[in-house]
Amino acid sequence: MLKPYFKDQDGPPPLKAACRRVVRLEEVDALGIVWHGRYPSYFEDGREELGRRFGLGYTAFSAVGVILPIRRLTVDYLSPLKYLEEMTIEADLHWNEAARLNIAYRVFGADGRLAASGATVQMMVDTDGGLLLEAPAFYRDFQARWREGRL
Repeated sequence: MLKPYFKDQDGPPPLKAACRRVVRLEEVDALGIVWHGRYPSYFEDGREELGRRFGLGYTAFSAVGVILPIRRLTVDYLSPLKYLEEMTIEADLHWNEAARLNIAYRVFGADGRLAASGATVQMMVDTDGGLLLEAPAFYRDFQARWREGRL
């Protein structure tokens, strides 16, 4: 087991979402395995599913003038995926009090093996690029429901 990407905070357990997809031809290299640079895109698929499931999509943040650039991206490659292989991408949003999103990812191959894992930290900034010290009201309300177990 890999070391956790985020330390446990005094808050509720992570929120989870998963999606499935198939490796496309354009994603593999000459060896027939997924090129390493594609995994952040797979993480984004998981992030998008998390956003859809919990109402935290990019458009929800954009509607209140907040953008979410990536500050940190970590990828651990464990076992290659191959052309036409079905994969499952899991994304876990981890609790934190800061104006940011801490998300851990796992990508599983068709046989259930862990192919890759990783994490992103996305900061909340205004449309001028200014770092927010406090999350927008809709996200603070979301956090209150999360903490109370109402999600």
